[in-house]
Parts: sequence; C-alpha cells; structure tokens
Amino acid sequence: MLGVEKSLTGRRWVFRAAEERVGMGIAQALGLPELVGRLLAARGISAEQATDFLDPTLRAMLPDPSCLVDMDRAAARLADAVQAGECVGVFGDYDVDGACSAAMMVSVLRGLGCDVHYHVPDRILEGYGPNVNALRAMAERGAKVLICVDCGTTGHEVFAPLHNLADVIVFDHHKAEGLPPKIVATVNPNRLDCSSGLNNICATAVAFIGCIALVRALRQRGFFVNRAEPDLRDMLDLVALATICDVMPLTGLNRAFVTQGLRVMGRRARPGIAALL
Repeated sequence: MLGVEKSLTGRRWVFRAAEERVGMGIAQALGLPELVGRLLAARGISAEQATDFLDPTLRAMLPDPSCLVDMDRAAARLADAVQAGECVGVFGDYDVDGACSAAMMVSVLRGLGCDVHYHVPDRILEGYGPNVNALRAMAERGAKVLICVDCGTTGHEVFAPLHNLADVIVFDHHKAEGLPPKIVATVNPNRLDCSSGLNNICATAVAFIGCIALVRALRQRGFFVNRAEPDLRDMLDLVALATICDVMPLTGLNRAFVTQGLRVMGRRARPGIAALL
C-alpha cells in the first residue's frame, strides 16, 4: 500500500476490501484525493453519507427529542418547574459522563432562573447510582424535582421512598432490564421500549437533547417573549468531553457532537475545561 511493504515491526499493510468504484465516486463527487475516497469506502461510507461523515452538523443529524420515550413528559415537568421558579436537585454519577451531564443540567436550569442543588457521590463511600440519603437531603432543602443523570434506570427501590417528597426524572443511557421505575420520566435510549435508535450516545448527550426539549416546551408556552433563549450550543464542549471519555463510537450523531463540541472547547470559555486543557 502506497509503496510501503511492511511496517517497522514487520507487519504488512493491506487495504480493507472495498469497492474501488465507490471510492473513486466519492473522491470525484467531493473533490477529494482518490486515497481518501477509498478509505471512506472501506469504512462502509457511501457517496451519499460522505459529506455528513467528513463535516458532520447537528442540523443534519440531531433527531426530534420526542423520539425518546418519556422525553415529552420530562420536558413538560421541567418546564413547569422553570415557570413556577421551583427548586431542582441534580444527582450525577461520579465519572466524566455523570459530571458533565450534571454540570450541564445545573448550568441550564440556573440560567433559566431555577434554584439548583446538586450532588455527585463519593465513589468509595457511596458507590454507583442514586442513593436515598443524598436525594432526600436535596428534597429537604426544597427541591421539588430531582434529576438523576447517568444513573437511575434501575433505581426502583431508591426512588420508592421519595414519592411524596419530589418528582423524579432520569436521563440515562445504561442498559435496562424490565420495566423502568415508577417516576415521572425515565429517558433512556436503551430502555427496552425505546425505538429511537440512539443506543450509542452517552448520558450527557441524552441530557443535552433533554435540554433542547425543555427549551422547546418553554418556547411553546411563550416563556421567551421577554427574555433571551439560552444558546445550548455552549454546552457542546461538555457533550464532546463526555462522549469521548465514555468511549462512544464516533459515528452518526456522536460524530457531530464531538466535531462541534471541540470547536466550543477551543474557546476555553469554561474554567474547568480550560484548566484541563
């Protein structure tokens, strides 16, 4: 390949099997080198898909939030909370995906005028997933809605004691078995009854789509008549970081999230990410 017979370690370089005509067609249609066209074809990218693969945009790939089961219920309850100025509690997992989704929900809800408490559990002392003590503590501090991000899909026993204290909403992506908890909404593309096809996105991406649904619901209620809408694109640095650190496949919607998110990240507007950079 390209005149190279073997690598430094002695391994042979061999092209993936691909239809050469497809590769040449991609190269000619997009004005690319033939080698790039052949590599795209070898990855199973068609001529119709090549443009979005090379320059993925959310405009082209972002789905209707309503395709996710329970999303409309979640957005409606959160819109009620925003309009009523209710206090909200956010519980996030302790990994990068959980921290990013929690930071995003806190930022968006505070920007919309809510008083927001949050809790990220100690990995050693509290372990994975929501726990009654932390959720109850936020409810006792006034939270009328409790949002669990990157966890909670199997939280039946944890949520049961909270029914009379606060409404619970989950934004998650972990595999689910059986019925979801009896709460206001469990938004998870890996629910057994969800046919959204978004099985390979991280929890922060699910929460981001949830924020889009929330802003849409508020817009329909006339909430932004006398105030500016939040620019949710500013949250894409968190979505990109979580997508990469949770090792999601960089195809389809994830590819758009990361491409656009890296551009936002490059502005270094978020102190935490600027410090990491």
